[in-house]
Parts: sequence; C-alpha cells; structure tokens
Amino acid sequence: MEELEDPTEQLKEIREHLEEKEEAREKWTLNVALSTAVIAVLAAIAGLFANHHSNEALLEQVRSSDKWAFYQSKSIKSEIAAGTAQVLTAMNKQLPADYEQKQKGYEKDKAEIKQQADEADKSSVMHLNKHLVLSKAVTIFQIAIAISAISILTRKRAMWYISMLFATVGCVFLVLGFLTT
Repeated sequence: MEELEDPTEQLKEIREHLEEKEEAREKWTLNVALSTAVIAVLAAIAGLFANHHSNEALLEQVRSSDKWAFYQSKSIKSEIAAGTAQVLTAMNKQLPADYEQKQKGYEKDKAEIKQQADEADKSSVMHLNKHLVLSKAVTIFQIAIAISAISILTRKRAMWYISMLFATVGCVFLVLGFLTT
C-alpha cells in the first residue's frame, strides 16, 4: 500500500523557505540602516571639523590683516620720522637725541610684526586646506547616504556596496583632513 503524501507538507516547506528569505532580507535591511547611520555620524564629524577650520582660517586671516595694518603704521611712522630728519638736516637743525634709537625701534618692531603676520597667514592657509579636504569628506559621505537610501528603495545590494565604497573614500578624506598641514 502506498503512503499518502501530506498535502500541507509542501506548503510548509514553501512557507519556511519564504520565511528564511524574509529573515535574510530583514537582516540586510538592518545592515544597510546601521551602516547609513554610521556614515551620517561620520559626515557630522567631518562637517563639524570642516566648519571649525573654516572659522579658524577666517580668524587667522583677520589676525594677519591686523598685523599688516600695524606693520604699515610702523612704516608710516618711520617714514615721517625720516622725512622730519631730512627737513631738520636741510634747515641745519639738530636731530632729536633719540632719533636713531626710534628708527632702530621701528625697524625691529616691523620685523617682529612681519613675522607674526606671515605666521598668521600660513596658519590661515593651513586651516583653509583642512577645511577643503574635510568638506570633500562631507560631500562624499552625503553621496554615500543617498546611494544607501536608493539601495533600500530598489532592494539592490550592488547599490549598497557602491555606497560603502563612497563611505570608504569619505573616510580617506576624513583622515587626510586631520593629517593635512
């Protein structure tokens, strides 16, 4: 006598197979969501530091401009004193006793101020370079997030892998932003 097959047996197998597929899809969706959250955090960190370096670049440029203005004022004072000395000499009048000392002081001050202005300018350039690299990191992270969202909507793993590639490139720029001098 032949055994009768249970008609629900085949349905149970199909249901188990579908449940396994759904569980794998849910796990993949969770991985995409978590990786997207990590990318968003990295983008926020890169954005924070990019803005910091942008502000510092601006402040250093202002300091440099202030120092150059101070340098110009010392130059003007020195030229006025030299012009006054020429007039006094032409009139056969005696120069003030502290004239030479003042002129040397102006030159010393100008050298110090010039050095400070140059340092502030270099610092400004350094901060601007860091800002530019970190801004690139932010942009690449944002692209990675967008591609990750597309991967969820289209359910295409290849898009998620592409977003992970962009995130990796963003991480490279983030590290370079910290190492840039």
